Amino acid sequence: MIQIQFAARSLRWAEYEAPLRAALDAHGLDYRMENYTQDASLPPESVDYIVYAPNSHLQDFTAYTRCKAVLNLWAGVEGITGNRTLTQPLARMVDHGLTQGMVEWVVGHAMRLHLGMDIHLNGQDGIWRRHVPPLAEDRPVTILGLGALGTACGTALAQLGFPVRGWSRSPKDVPGITCLSGPDGLAQALAGAGIVVLLLPLTDATENTLNAATLQHLAPGAFVLNPGRGPLIDDTALLAALDAGGVAQATLDVFREEPLPPDHPYWAHPNVTVTPHIASETRASSAAKVIAENIRRGEAGEPFLHLVNRDAGY
Repeated sequence: MIQIQFAARSLRWAEYEAPLRAALDAHGLDYRMENYTQDASLPPESVDYIVYAPNSHLQDFTAYTRCKAVLNLWAGVEGITGNRTLTQPLARMVDHGLTQGMVEWVVGHAMRLHLGMDIHLNGQDGIWRRHVPPLAEDRPVTILGLGALGTACGTALAQLGFPVRGWSRSPKDVPGITCLSGPDGLAQALAGAGIVVLLLPLTDATENTLNAATLQHLAPGAFVLNPGRGPLIDDTALLAALDAGGVAQATLDVFREEPLPPDHPYWAHPNVTVTPHIASETRASSAAKVIAENIRRGEAGEPFLHLVNRDAGY
């Protein structure tokens, strides 16, 4: 019998138990699955798989000597890759729900800013404001990060007519997107960008990717969208660019501290929109199928999906 330890905050167990059991049952797997608490868990030496959220109380993996893989419920793994007790294979979450949710958030806010919708939504005061936006083909978009989420968002925007450039640390080839990579490619990717979308993983190398120097490459009055990770942006530099008009508007979904403190300057800034880390939530119905498929693969001796490269950090 396969022994599965679910380790996340208590509310997640209530959300995930039924979808996970349904997905595991669909594969015909013989298993036992229990929720981890600080007072009770499966015997660590008996566990085959850990379904995991990095904010779980389970932080020491030393005793899990039989564990074949740790299966992350989140796309982000920066909260766990540095854990030296974790020696088992680690898989991050890549699933349809995460990807589709991110595409909808990015496309929705990109179009809102591109069309200048805030001017009309916030200006119902009897003044006839005639604002005609450029066509999409005249507003270059840059996607920083060409993983599954960045590729999907860039492809969707390209299909709407935006010229899309994408930047990644290693070379990529995505149809419809001009792909650039490496330190030299970053400046080229940002040059003249009218919209910048940050979807990089968070590592030591990507922190503050958007800073005082790189912001200078954008088109005057550019828009910044960050649904990736808060520390990808130097907050002080972005606020200065907003105050100076170099950046016209920033829509931010992720922050260095969450929830964003009520006294943070972003809340009061007239050209900042804050959304509460909702750009793409892991949905139990679709994530459960990815987890179950990886467990099936592990039992069949097949390669796991979406394994994390520990050296790269994602």
